[in-house]
Amino acid sequence: MKKNSKSFNSSPLVEFSPETKDRFIKARQKGTRQWILAHLFYKSNKYYIFTVFLLTILTVNLTSASMIVLGMAISEFLDGNNSNLMFYVIVILILGVSGPVLRLVNSALREILAQRLERDVRKEFFANLLGKSQSFHDQQKIGEIMARTTDDVRMLNFMVSPALSLILESFTAMIIPIIYVAIFFPAQLLIVPIIFVITFLYALKDYIHKIGPVTGIMRAEFGQMNAVLNETLTGIEVVKGNTQEDAELKKYFGKAKRYRDAFVKQGYIQAKYLPLLLFAITITFGLAHSIYLYTQGVMSIGQIIAYLGLIGLLRFPTFISIFVFAIVRMAITSSQRLLNFMNEETDIDENPEGVEKLLDGAIKFENVSFSYDKGSSVLKNISFEIKPGQTVAIVGTTGSGKTTLTKLISRLYDVNEGKILIDNIDVREYALESLRSQISYIEQDVFLFSTTIFENIAFGRVSSMEEIEEAAKQAQANQFISELPNGYNSEVGERGVQLSGGERQRVAIARAFLTDPRILILDDSTSAIDSATEDKIQRAIHNILKNRTTLIITHRLSQIRWADLIIVLRSGEIVAQGTHEDLLKTSDEYQKIFIKKFDISVDQLLKEGEKV
Repeated sequence: MKKNSKSFNSSPLVEFSPETKDRFIKARQKGTRQWILAHLFYKSNKYYIFTVFLLTILTVNLTSASMIVLGMAISEFLDGNNSNLMFYVIVILILGVSGPVLRLVNSALREILAQRLERDVRKEFFANLLGKSQSFHDQQKIGEIMARTTDDVRMLNFMVSPALSLILESFTAMIIPIIYVAIFFPAQLLIVPIIFVITFLYALKDYIHKIGPVTGIMRAEFGQMNAVLNETLTGIEVVKGNTQEDAELKKYFGKAKRYRDAFVKQGYIQAKYLPLLLFAITITFGLAHSIYLYTQGVMSIGQIIAYLGLIGLLRFPTFISIFVFAIVRMAITSSQRLLNFMNEETDIDENPEGVEKLLDGAIKFENVSFSYDKGSSVLKNISFEIKPGQTVAIVGTTGSGKTTLTKLISRLYDVNEGKILIDNIDVREYALESLRSQISYIEQDVFLFSTTIFENIAFGRVSSMEEIEEAAKQAQANQFISELPNGYNSEVGERGVQLSGGERQRVAIARAFLTDPRILILDDSTSAIDSATEDKIQRAIHNILKNRTTLIITHRLSQIRWADLIIVLRSGEIVAQGTHEDLLKTSDEYQKIFIKKFDISVDQLLKEGEKV
């Protein structure tokens, strides 16, 4: 027995945390803005931000300075002084070339920053999902999770590039030209641009206030639309089998229509956005004011052109504000959606400093009760004991709690009352990784990954081909695998659809054999296998699991008979436990199961059990 040596930070309960320290826990708890800022200034990102900031200021200054030089050149030309024209041309050329070059560098840096942010958030979100308990995932729609994992995370990329970068550039493009106006022109020329800026900021505040709720609706509707798409495609066989294509199309179209309506509403708000009209009025009044000053002898033609050039730079922040602030609002909404998931508390602690030991396999339930999501109890006051190496069959009618009982052993769920002991240690005191790595669970509905048979059997373990083949032979899978065109390198398709139900179960059983588990749980795992193959698998299981604890959920008498202990469940309670022969004699519930199944009397079952 040993303690885990990994270094983990103190954090809310999780079932899994990566080796590296999670640096964003506190930021997530503080809220959206703090979390985004924590990512933006994470490690070397802050140097990228500082460089982008400096380059943005420099490029706007170069553009503004080129307007001033252009005005000076025109004034010199109109005055008939041509001696400095070549100098002005060279200066304008240098300024004109330098700006785009710096913008190119700036764009590259902000794109790197945006991609880093997306990468880090994507990793953080996925690791957080892996750390959630089974009860959390039971309540979620896969399509909704996929929408958040893909599109919502992607919005944070767009928030940095182009949105925040353009916002930074737009505000510098609004302030710096006005500073140049104050330095190089009569003070009264500040009146028009300052009035514009004040009016613009007021209109922008109103725009952001209106666009915020709409972006929230858009992100929510996108998630709902994606959930319907995922659910329909996942259950496409059921849809086609029940000829429900039209119904599913209408359902999806309804969600798509609501998503579209949210976009249309955003368009209405953008259409009423006034700053572009304000800019047109501003440039008109600026021209009129500068011409008036020209008639008063205060300004020259060159100065008018330079002044209008500086005022013209205000068009950039005016135009981009229509869409960049909508992107920022959508990114903030996406961040809130991500944080809603990540800040959701889980029920089970990985307990990395907990007990790590090779299990003997003794299992004891002491007055265990359990319910899903605080609903009605699924299991009530369950107590029994299994010795190391014993085989236990769990029987009962549908809904009696058989599967739930076995899932409590590996802590897929935690008990509400009572406790479960393995080797006289509460399962909650074990390091979760150590506990689960020694328990194999094979369900009737087998899940295979869309990769090769070799990788499915060796899932999570470095194994040689010889080890894989041996496990497949024990699971009676080697023959059908060898007959496939690519053998063990054959792709199984999405969820193993290219294999039959029996073939999928044999691959899953081979995977369990390879883990060399101390505790094996078989949940009707041979239901899709023919009797001849099942007999071979049962003999293989019987041989390989000597001195290992096995729990079997089944109604097959051939499997139940050789169990050391049989537990009979009804409505979440144990109504009887004992051997097959004892229960046939003493348990009415046990008798009902087999009399109903085989339509023969108890005496016949006792007499002809081997034949059944």
